[in-house]
Amino acid sequence: GSPVKATDLRAGAALVLAGLCAENTTVIYNVELIERGYENLVEKLKNLGAKILIEE
Repeated sequence: GSPVKATDLRAGAALVLAGLCAENTTVIYNVELIERGYENLVEKLKNLGAKILIEE
């Protein structure tokens, strides 16, 4: 895991998936791009067992 920046919707989704596979913590900046394009993504991933924390 490392700090990364979402530049668009699909790239952001790829970063989320890569972050879930990473060994350490991944910090994704510009998550509003991802949230705008995928309805309830965090909730859905958490229901599948993902460990996700959203900070403002």
